[in-house]
Amino acid sequence: MNLSSTEQRPLISIEHLCFKRDDRVILDNVNLEVRRGDFVAITGPNGGGKTTLLRIILGLLKPTSGSVTFGIHRPSIGYLPQKNMIDSEFPVSVREVVKSGLLGIKDLSPQEREQRTEATLAQIEMEDLADRPIGRLSGGQLQRALLGRAIISRPHLLVLDEPLSYIDKHFEAHMYRLIAEIAPKCTILLVSHEMTAIASMANRHVIVDRSVTECTAHHHYAQSECDGCV
Repeated sequence: MNLSSTEQRPLISIEHLCFKRDDRVILDNVNLEVRRGDFVAITGPNGGGKTTLLRIILGLLKPTSGSVTFGIHRPSIGYLPQKNMIDSEFPVSVREVVKSGLLGIKDLSPQEREQRTEATLAQIEMEDLADRPIGRLSGGQLQRALLGRAIISRPHLLVLDEPLSYIDKHFEAHMYRLIAEIAPKCTILLVSHEMTAIASMANRHVIVDRSVTECTAHHHYAQSECDGCV
């Protein structure tokens, strides 16, 4: 089957991207293409620039030089940030956090928004905590609420930054199933130090340590397998 020119173009093209903070080089000459349907597992040392790269792709940071461009138009994006970037004292409930992922989507009726919200609360197993303020959640519960916000819009691109942080073992297994269910329907960029289970779902593995290197070891990922790629 022949692909259209739109489908052939990368979803994300990153070219000669550099980012400096003060006099420190965080990212240096990063080049990466992400295709539609890719599941990219991203790892690398602390301070290597993984979260910075995600935030530049999301438009939350401006690169010092270089560019990030999207295919024909910018895709809809769901984003699960690291927990430490969230103000847990903000007076908002789990339901409101999840539903906020629909902001900016104009073609849903109020009834459809409610149905989508309730369905997503069930997906993340938080129906019983829907009205609890996020300040009264455990770290793992807050992570689940933020995951709900990221997936409720059924985005074209899902960006997950350390999604297993603070998650208990029960929900960790459920999150694996959720991500496996979502993966065929969108493009995923996932940063994690714990790659063994999730990376078996990925079709690409990338190491970020100031520069970006793609690892050729697929489906049986371990850091030792990629040491030669760094």
